[in-house]
Formats: sequence, C-alpha cells, structure tokens
Amino acid sequence: MSPRDVVITGMGIVSSLGEGADAHWRALTAASPAPVLDRERFAPYTIHPLPEIDWSQQIPRRGDQRQMETWQRLGTYAAGLALDDAGMKGDEALCAAMDLVVAAGGGERDEAVDQAILDASLTRNDHDVLLNEKLTTELRPTLFLAQLSNLLAGNISIVHKVTGSSRTFMGEEGSGVSAIETAAARIRAGQSSHLLVGGAFQTEHSDMLLAYELAGFLHRDDWKPVWQRAASQGGGVITGSGAAFLVLESREHAQRRGREAYASIGPVVSRRSRRNSEPLADGIGAMLDRMSLPEGPLLAVSGASGAHAATQAEEQALSRDGRLVPRGFSSLTGHMKEAQFPFAVALAALAVRHGKAYPAFDTDKEAAFDGVPEAVLATAIGYHCFEGMGLVTKA
Repeated sequence: MSPRDVVITGMGIVSSLGEGADAHWRALTAASPAPVLDRERFAPYTIHPLPEIDWSQQIPRRGDQRQMETWQRLGTYAAGLALDDAGMKGDEALCAAMDLVVAAGGGERDEAVDQAILDASLTRNDHDVLLNEKLTTELRPTLFLAQLSNLLAGNISIVHKVTGSSRTFMGEEGSGVSAIETAAARIRAGQSSHLLVGGAFQTEHSDMLLAYELAGFLHRDDWKPVWQRAASQGGGVITGSGAAFLVLESREHAQRRGREAYASIGPVVSRRSRRNSEPLADGIGAMLDRMSLPEGPLLAVSGASGAHAATQAEEQALSRDGRLVPRGFSSLTGHMKEAQFPFAVALAALAVRHGKAYPAFDTDKEAAFDGVPEAVLATAIGYHCFEGMGLVTKA
C-alpha cells in the first residue's frame, strides 16, 4: 500500500434504473435484472430514459436549473450525489481545494430553430441570407453558452463550490477514459489529494440520436442484450440517459478524514487504434496483457455498446482470456457515451465493496461467477473509436 493509492470514497450515479449507488446495486443484483425501456418516443429506436428526478435536491436554486440544459443538470446532480456520498457536500475548505475532471459532449441543439431553418429553406434560394437572418433573430447568446462543453464543469463549480483546477475532455467514450486516467495519475503523482471526476449523457433529444444514426449505429429491432444484436436490424447501439461522478482521494487524504473507501483504482490503460487496418480484438488483447491481471476468474464489468464490430471484438478478446467473466451493463442502462467508463468503474467498485458478483445480465452469453470479487476489470471499448480499461481492487 502507498499513501498515494487512488481510492473511491464517493459515488453519484444516475440511469434509467434509478439514482444513487444503493438503488443501482439493488436493481443490478435482483434475481432477474430487467431494463427500463421507452420504445415509443423515438420509434423505431428504443432508449433507456431517465427516472423522475427532483433536481432541487442537488441544485436548489431554480435560476441555476433553468439556465442548464438537461445533460448539464444531470451531471451537476450526479456530482452533488457523489459529494454527499463522500461526506464533502457543504465543506467549503474541502471543496475549494478539490480538483475537477469532466468528460463532456457538445451540448444540445435548439430543435425548434433547426426545424424553422429547414422549413424556410424549402421556399427560399438565398440560403446564406436566410442563415444570417436566423442567427440574428432566433439564436440567443445564452443558448451558445449552454452548449459550451466546459459549462458542465462551470455549473458544478458554481452550484457545489468545487473550485480547484478544472479540466474537460471531449471525445465520446474516450473522454471518460481520459478523465479517469488523468484523475488517477494526478493523485499518484501527488498533484491532487482529492478530485471529482465523471461525465453525463442525455439521449432524450433527437440530435443526440441523429449523431449515432447518421453513421448507422442505432439498433432498430426490439431490445436485446448487447451481446445478441449482431443479427438484428441497425447498428446495435441502444442509448440511455445517465451520469456517473466519483470522488477520488489519495489513501492518505481519505484516512486523515476517516472515510471508508468503496475500492481502489489500479492501472488504467487507454488506446486509439486504426480499426480498419488491424484487428481490434488483438488490440484489446494487448491491452489486457498490459494490465497485469490477477490469477483466477475475474469479473469484467463491460461497457460494450452493442455496436456490431466493436462488441464482437471485445467479446472475442475477453473469451480468449479464460479468466474473464463479462457483465455487459449497457444491456440494462443503455449506452451513455461520455459517462460510460466512469459508470463501469462505479459498478466495478460496488461489486468489490459488497464482495459479490453481479448475476448474468444475459444468461445465454454470460457465465456464472463463483467466489468473492476482490478485483474487477472495467472496460469501455468505444462504439466508433478509442479503447480503455482499468482494474478496480479492494481498498
């Protein structure tokens, strides 16, 4: 053990399954875990929607709530849950010295304005003049501000008074991997004693689904577990709204304030490969080789998206290593893009903390796990690019 070991002392997670660590543990360890689905609103696409949330529980000022888009409210809310869970909420000294690392997307578009521009373009040929007119009459400066990716970090700082250094990463699953990787590295290097790290994704917005569908990634048939979508119509991805924020501390800092940790974060490995020129399964296998995994059966909390090529490659790589027993949690939560890897790490930490494996989320593809999981692998193989994984162990 080292004073600079990275431990998880707070967790704020939200998905279609509920909010908070306890709610997710109950939902995911039920005798037959079941997804919460909305098949109607965006048909033919299925999504995993947000539960009912009382935003005022973590964002008390209505003015703060109004000026945030849903994904920002969601991230700010989950960050507040994590601070509460770590016993830091309202501690001005701790929050003022706390660093912040966020994985964020590019914001939500104003669909009404987009539609008005498209409608007008059908009857006019002067499209350059039309766009200038709409820019000056329809778009508000506050809308542009709300779309800045680093405004999620800004809102967390404003609402929760987390005012140390701040970093925002963009790049879908890769941003979540980089956020965790960077946060852990800062603690190990002695550059931070405690951090708040995570991301959020709100799929219940047409332009969010459009980004996936333009490249043919969205699943069109009825819901199936992530490992079983290859033969179905569409690209295999079913999205979900959700967020995951973690409070990370050095072991020394957590012990000094008497906090018990969920788990410890070991090595985190990331990679960007040229998927069209080298087998992705081999690349994932090479990452596993770099992880120095413990002997014996190992639970793998997989962030597999369902995207055909990436999910098949991950399944092949995990099956080649006979020790790994996967649990594809996107079957139950949907794919949460920037929040995917922080969510995987959170679920891995819950399994370690409780000393109990998750039941199979797909009884046809996922084997039973016997024993107590003292270490759990968390993965996020990007649906389009970027691969990451980390080992979560007993604290």
